[in-house]
Amino acid sequence: MQTPFVVQPCPPSPFHPDQLAEVLERHVRWVKGLPGGMRADLVMADLEGADLAHRDLRSARMTGARLVKCRLHATNLAGADLFGVNLNNADISNANLTQSDLRGARLRAANFTEAILRGADLSSGTPAAPKRRSTVLETPEREAAQRQLRTSVLAQVTQGLAMADPSVPTDMTGAILRQAELTDADLSNGILQNADLRAAVLVNTCFAGARLNGAVLAGARLKGAVFRNADLVGTGLADCDLGQADFTGALLARPIDAMGSEIQRAIFDHERWIDSMGQRGQRAELDGIDLSRANLRGVNLSAASLRGANLSGTSLAGARLIMADLSGADLTRANLMGADLSGANLSYARLADADLTGVRLGAAEIKDLSGRPTGRSWASNLMGADLTRALLIGANLVQANLADSILLGTVLDGADLTGARLQRGQVTISGIRRR
Repeated sequence: MQTPFVVQPCPPSPFHPDQLAEVLERHVRWVKGLPGGMRADLVMADLEGADLAHRDLRSARMTGARLVKCRLHATNLAGADLFGVNLNNADISNANLTQSDLRGARLRAANFTEAILRGADLSSGTPAAPKRRSTVLETPEREAAQRQLRTSVLAQVTQGLAMADPSVPTDMTGAILRQAELTDADLSNGILQNADLRAAVLVNTCFAGARLNGAVLAGARLKGAVFRNADLVGTGLADCDLGQADFTGALLARPIDAMGSEIQRAIFDHERWIDSMGQRGQRAELDGIDLSRANLRGVNLSAASLRGANLSGTSLAGARLIMADLSGADLTRANLMGADLSGANLSYARLADADLTGVRLGAAEIKDLSGRPTGRSWASNLMGADLTRALLIGANLVQANLADSILLGTVLDGADLTGARLQRGQVTISGIRRR
């Protein structure tokens, strides 16, 4: 039996602007081999919002640094140690990240447009594993110190949770990688949900075991790309030559037209029922149905009954599920980005690792038969729901009932929890914010 991985995190340290200027200047001298030069050591530095555009940071040490919303446009980061770095919402467009170490990094909504990531390592981060490629030789003592540092960084990423497997996948949820150069890059087991990879160069790129739900790869070059055992439910692959890539064992979406005629008819009749205010069609009764890995983007199943349904890995981005009954449903790893779940019943539903970025889970306005507001509302119910590691970034949870829900590692950055019930339950929340 493996011993759980529990290490107390070491938070990033603020970096004074004068200190930063000196570090950058000495690093340039080090790169050029001039006297007085010193390799930049920005390990665990807090540089949120810093402007590092057009800088030369080749082979810089930046393990665990906090670079949220930083400007790194056209910056040279070739061979840099960016293990476990936080680059959420950063501008890294046109940057050079050739053979950089980005294992276990947080790159949500980062802009990598036309960036060069040739040979970059974006695989899962582990404390013991050395960097796959190294441009600077390290002493055994330095490497031992690096392992200890990586362990602390991973503890920070996992919020101190007990984990049998200490590896942390690189998170590129919603990242922009349009026309990026990723030849020979390793993104195995990475999280690329809703990422934009249009026209990207993915020659010999490894996506083995990666999650690409909702990602767009239209027009990308896939020669030699490896998608073995990757999750491609809801992935856009238009104008791609799929014959040049390895899709062995990959999970692909089940389109609605590939499902049984009864399911197709139920969804069609339900949408007619919604559009006609109940005058035509029929309400969908899909309790316990298996819709796993289905592509249901934008579907309207408001007020439908889906109790205990299997929706694991299903693409429901932009779907309308207002006041739907999803109690006890399995939505593990589902993509619900931008969906409207106002007033929905998700009591005791399983939403572990689901992407609920920007979802509406506030109260639904109750209307009469003519469609006029009654002045009353119906709150969403997530009582007892399992939201372990779920992404609820920017979600509307006004008045939602979260009593007894499991919020271990749940990310609620920018979520609106006004009037929400948050009592009891298992709680370890990342980035929770009440407006």
